[in-house]
Amino acid sequence: MPPAETHTYRAKGTVGFAPERTALLVIDPVNDFLSEGGAAWDLTKGTVKKNDVVASLRRVIDGAHEHGLTVLFGPMAYTEEDYADQERHRRSGVHRIMFERRMFLAGSWGADFHPELRPAEQDIVLMPHKGSDVVETDLPRHLERLDVAHVVICGMTANLCCESTGRHLVEQGYDVTFLSDAIGAESLPAYEASIHLNYPLIANAVLEVDEFLAALSQSDDQPAARAGETVYGSDRGKIGTVEEVSGPTDATTGYLLVKRGILNRDTYIPLDAVTKRAGDRVFINVPRLVVGKMPWGEPPSAAGSRDKLGPPRHAAGGS
Repeated sequence: MPPAETHTYRAKGTVGFAPERTALLVIDPVNDFLSEGGAAWDLTKGTVKKNDVVASLRRVIDGAHEHGLTVLFGPMAYTEEDYADQERHRRSGVHRIMFERRMFLAGSWGADFHPELRPAEQDIVLMPHKGSDVVETDLPRHLERLDVAHVVICGMTANLCCESTGRHLVEQGYDVTFLSDAIGAESLPAYEASIHLNYPLIANAVLEVDEFLAALSQSDDQPAARAGETVYGSDRGKIGTVEEVSGPTDATTGYLLVKRGILNRDTYIPLDAVTKRAGDRVFINVPRLVVGKMPWGEPPSAAGSRDKLGPPRHAAGGS
């Protein structure tokens, strides 16, 4: 059996957001989700109001423009053919709900962009997606054309389009970040499960808008971390303060030492687990809830790190 297709990690060796290689993906910022009177407003208004999603989206879009990022809008829209010919309303629960509630009908007010979130002239409006995965549009073509490595996801909804798209992009080698206060959902449990449980394992970081904008303002040549800075997990859970930063040597691959504190032990975090910086905050790609279960009780040895690579493909039968 031939090996499954794999994709090289596109953000190799980086811990920030190079503006020329970062894209902001705004998913479904439309009236049916975000405006009073929208077909899904009775479902989404709780989380949209809680996070002030519209204002958060406006702030991050403006910040992305200011820093020269590509901004892509991913709308959803359905036509008669989607239901009459393709029977999308028979495919899944969410399609049935959208059909019955007449959501995202092409050309309608509900499928139009929220008045405060209309794309600017330089922004890219993608082909409408028909399911919960924006990758199933012309998004990949634009990302490839622009040589994007980092995709920052915001919009609607947390546990469907945002999550599905993020999962797909990660599998294609993109560095994915979710913006927790610029995302809403159809219920608070769906939002909380996505933000606190799923995203931290799918992506390299879950940030708030202000943290993302702070990271954009930093120069690209900053070190991964400095002594005295605070380390957070990919779930934004606080791990502790950096006591020491040790670079790679013949004996070790490099690490951050977080002294005994929240985790009740000295923790040696591999340097290459650091994926993001925002001001004096350092983010690693492991959730705070899992860090205590990682084998990080001593400095990572070069030999031990090599062992974790596993066997070469030819020695494993080509699988």
